[in-house]
Amino acid sequence: MNTNQNTVVVLFNYGGGMRGLIPAHLMSKIEEVTGLPMADMVDIFAGPSTGAILNAALNIPHDDDPLRPKWRARHMVKFYEREGIKIFPRDRFRDFRAFVHDFNNRTMKIGQLQGLMRKGHYDPSYLSYCLRGLYGKRTLSETLKSLIIPVYNIDGEQLDLVEEAGETDNTPVHTKNNFIDGGGHAVWLKNIQQRRNQRKTPDVELHDAILASAAAPTYFPCHHFKATNAVSGKTVEYSGIDGSIFDNPCVSYHGAIRQHLDAGTRVIMILLGTGYTHRSFKKEDWNSYGGLGVVDPVNDLPLINILFHAPESALIESFRQELGDDLFVFNKSLVADIGKPDAVNMAIDDAGSENLKRMSHFSEAILEEQSQEFDRLCHILVRNRDTKPQKRGFWSRLLD
Repeated sequence: MNTNQNTVVVLFNYGGGMRGLIPAHLMSKIEEVTGLPMADMVDIFAGPSTGAILNAALNIPHDDDPLRPKWRARHMVKFYEREGIKIFPRDRFRDFRAFVHDFNNRTMKIGQLQGLMRKGHYDPSYLSYCLRGLYGKRTLSETLKSLIIPVYNIDGEQLDLVEEAGETDNTPVHTKNNFIDGGGHAVWLKNIQQRRNQRKTPDVELHDAILASAAAPTYFPCHHFKATNAVSGKTVEYSGIDGSIFDNPCVSYHGAIRQHLDAGTRVIMILLGTGYTHRSFKKEDWNSYGGLGVVDPVNDLPLINILFHAPESALIESFRQELGDDLFVFNKSLVADIGKPDAVNMAIDDAGSENLKRMSHFSEAILEEQSQEFDRLCHILVRNRDTKPQKRGFWSRLLD
């Protein structure tokens, strides 16, 4: 299969908290087989939450050679294995604290309980510390390849201001898409290196953008941060939560990627999953849940899971038809293994040693079941790297 300069390879890593270890294992195997870092072979990195953590890390320039990546996928495997238990410390009372907090909000509204119960969230300070260790003070504009970070901004007061030719300081302020300005909205924080419809990358630290994209509701509080428009110099404030709220491969492709690709560009899209978690429900069960039961963790949050997965299920068939054999999906169901002793925990916060082993075995099973597709993909990735002009690193230039 031929690749050329009119081919763009897009990698989408799904969200899923600790289950980000699964795509980390998959990418580590890709790098092992090809002998190349992901940043050499992929043109555009996309995906929310834990996927964004991986994508950004793999695009951090090395301190000694800024055209080479600082981190490889194997480093991210160790990152999840080492830091996961500190990001998600075992806390038997987290659900209880969340229950008391919610009960207090609905009934007594005792102010002192707000601080005592911590609203059921994990403390984000250690995750923030870890992201700072990965990215330092690097900004979005410094990534090696194109990077798209999805964030959902819950603060509708931050309007999207529009300036048109001929405006003066006395011109009334107006906005774009007034019909959505009253509420939250999806935000694509992008460093796009493809030339079509290219815009200046906003000035925002990767640490802030990723911390917001990974702020999974009920697990972490929203992250408030600032980004500066590189053209106008205006600073916009965001209160961001998990990009998984709206993002999936189909949405990323149509909403953030396609407009930057020249007509006739061949798109090879790789989807690395964290395990499918959506399940079906019997009508009797659904009808018995009631108003609170459809959002009860005891019932596996049925309505929330449906809302997360419904958009992708609506678009995936047309998406597959458009990309055809250039769509590579490496994922499998976690639901099918429920009840088995070696089943991966579907919860996004299980960083226990046994679950780490299960996720490793799960990724191995994916590769075993799709070995031919994996070999074909590795060949394509190497060809994509070899057929495009390569930026030359510091040491190679020094030796000339």
